Amino acid sequence: MNNASGASATRAPFIEQALAPIIRFSHVEASGGIVLIACTVIALVWANSPYAPSYAALWATHVTVGFGDFVLSKTLLHWINDGLMAVFFFTVGLEIKREILVGELNSPSQAVLPVAAAVGGMAVPAAIYAAVNHGLPSLSGWGVPMATDIAFALGILSLLGNRVPASLKVFLAAVAIVDDIGAVLVIAVFYSGDISLFSLLLGGGMLLAMLAANAMGVRHPAVYTILGVVLWLAFLKSGVHATIAGVLAAMTIPARTRIPAGAFAARARRLLGCFERAGDEGQPLLANKAQIAALEEIELACRKAGAPLSRIEHALHPFVAYAVMPVFALANAGVAFGGEIGGILGEPVAVGIVLGLVVGKLTGIFGVCLAMFTLGWARLAPGVRLRHYAGVACLAGIGFTMSIFIAGLAFGDQSTLDAKAKLAVLAASTASGVIGFIVLRLAGNGADGGECLQEPVDPETACPGVPGPCVDRPSS
Repeated sequence: MNNASGASATRAPFIEQALAPIIRFSHVEASGGIVLIACTVIALVWANSPYAPSYAALWATHVTVGFGDFVLSKTLLHWINDGLMAVFFFTVGLEIKREILVGELNSPSQAVLPVAAAVGGMAVPAAIYAAVNHGLPSLSGWGVPMATDIAFALGILSLLGNRVPASLKVFLAAVAIVDDIGAVLVIAVFYSGDISLFSLLLGGGMLLAMLAANAMGVRHPAVYTILGVVLWLAFLKSGVHATIAGVLAAMTIPARTRIPAGAFAARARRLLGCFERAGDEGQPLLANKAQIAALEEIELACRKAGAPLSRIEHALHPFVAYAVMPVFALANAGVAFGGEIGGILGEPVAVGIVLGLVVGKLTGIFGVCLAMFTLGWARLAPGVRLRHYAGVACLAGIGFTMSIFIAGLAFGDQSTLDAKAKLAVLAASTASGVIGFIVLRLAGNGADGGECLQEPVDPETACPGVPGPCVDRPSS
């Protein structure tokens, strides 16, 4: 009887049991990509079904926000592309800042290979596209095949599990981050409209205010949220694309901790001791003021020991992966092709994009890596073969989100070219993903062909974020 009552006392509530499969799915690295694919398929089916007029009408719906003379009225599509995507670019900016401060871009010796590879992976696709579309109205889309969708590329890489070395995932992430920096610069310089000096100065003032808040030690997210919204509004009216405000705002988010790790560990141990001693009184937690006070102090210490940058990035990642990107795909990937896919893919705009993403990315990234290894300017990472870099170069051809976004900027007023470009991006991204997966699947793991497998760990005793011991076993 006691065992039964004990089991019932520790059993998770029904709602937690019901949501457990969804929670487990969300923890899978590739789950965001799966949701993104699902929304893309829905958009394509919807746009090519008898209900296609409702698809177009939905995103053309005007939404008005504001009061009095301060009113913004835009179509739902523009709110998504200028508003929600600013949140995506803000997250990208946080990732860029983290990589520069503590990641692969932290030192010249670490950064030289991914930076050079990313530059090659942007320059060659743009050159191929420009060569195919030289002298045509579609030439303005040269920036479309330059982009890499980091979420999709890393998602496919994660499907291979331990068959690919961990250092390869780090390399792909670093290349994609540099690629994002290039995409942001291209959008800011080449795909912005007429510049409003007043709005740009207002935005610059907000950016300086955010930098000053950082320098003064302000850490509360509300301050940066308010200033960031004004920064976004200023850029929205400035002629520089509003999503750039997201990247600039991310650069102002504090990355320092208030207390060092050692001091936090000592404080946490002391407070946990207080919590335990207060529990000896036998009171329930809700009535135990000493335990509640200890918990509040632990929570405060955790906030001081963590950097706002990493905390905000961690909090935004699920929202971006399961809301922003799927909604963007649903609104932008609905291309009506009317049974003429072959003809559309034969158009110069589509040929340039497909060749740029599928061939250009492989040639640019792998060619630079091969040249740097041959010249001795970089070395192969332990357990990584040249064919691994070839596979990663193929995966970098998955342009998807960023390429579709840039296509909308390049051909926004030319709906026919925009539709052709988006269809080409979808076709090229699919081909690049499949080819990259196959190349990496056949490449094996490590120089000895063995496969590194993690031993399972006990979730009750394991440290969060620390995998189980790695055991080399022959790959099957």
